[in-house]
Amino acid sequence: MTIASRRIGSGPMPALALHCSLASGSALRPLLTALDATVSADAPDLPGHGRSGPPSAGRDYLDLCADVAESFCDRERPRVVIGHSLGAVAALCLAVRKPHLVSSLVLIEPVFFAASTDPTLSKAVRADLGEIMGAIEAGERSLAARRFTGMWGAGVPWDELPAAARTAMTDRIHLVRDSGPGLTEDSQGLLATGRLEGAAMPVLLIRGGKTQPVIADIHRALLARLPAARDVIVPNAAHMAPVTHPEETADLIRAHLD
Repeated sequence: MTIASRRIGSGPMPALALHCSLASGSALRPLLTALDATVSADAPDLPGHGRSGPPSAGRDYLDLCADVAESFCDRERPRVVIGHSLGAVAALCLAVRKPHLVSSLVLIEPVFFAASTDPTLSKAVRADLGEIMGAIEAGERSLAARRFTGMWGAGVPWDELPAAARTAMTDRIHLVRDSGPGLTEDSQGLLATGRLEGAAMPVLLIRGGKTQPVIADIHRALLARLPAARDVIVPNAAHMAPVTHPEETADLIRAHLD
């Protein structure tokens, strides 16, 4: 499997940046550029995204993303790992599996729905995701992509997105389905007793002040179990904070690393 990547930044701290669903490593360029003096980051395209090859057949998608993340790490020089959305859950998976590879962890809007403890929020988000999955299974890929970006996009109406962007997201919408077991069912067992507690590195949880309510619930669940975590907010941002508010997000990360 071919994994495309790019190096962004010239700072002294080695970093790894993992993007959200239906995007690529380039989506985090504004954030990493704002952190240029602090980190030097590899920003790969997760399997099936951007210029990377399709995911290996038969593999759990989150498991595969965590393996890709690990392939960029070196035990001799642990990295700052920054993840957004799907990438944040992959980053968490890496930190739980191999904590010695991660010097510090930044989780921006992790869509780890399995961690939600509020039954009302969990039921609502599963219903919304069920509509997206139903459209995918029915072959209505464009409708599924429209619904997905309406919930988790940057707030730009579907019809106003560039045609190339709409096509790329429609072509990859099955990856949202493939990531479902890891995000909604905890296929990697991250919530098992003692696993999150083993990720003792400093953890910064970042969420937008205008994001989906389930994200705050996920953050609360993670804060209760990660030994050295704290929660901060980008006030005017929604789910796509590192894309829509890169400078504000970078300021929070820089303060965390300092």
